Amino acid sequence: MTTAVFTVTGMTCGHCEKSVSEELGALPGVLQVSADAKTGLVTVESAQPLADDAVRAAVDEAGYELTGRSA
Repeated sequence: MTTAVFTVTGMTCGHCEKSVSEELGALPGVLQVSADAKTGLVTVESAQPLADDAVRAAVDEAGYELTGRSA
């Protein structure tokens, strides 16, 4: 299992967290997603490392911007 932490801008509430979580959760191999609007951090647990372009596309689809990756 792999855990990665991403920074996402534009999230302001629980609805934002849910939107980002649902889009990322639909990516193949994703097991769990935890988004925190206060910090802008999104933690993703997956079976294997995720491609940055796939994560970026999912965040964009949710209406937010991926601005970084911590792990």
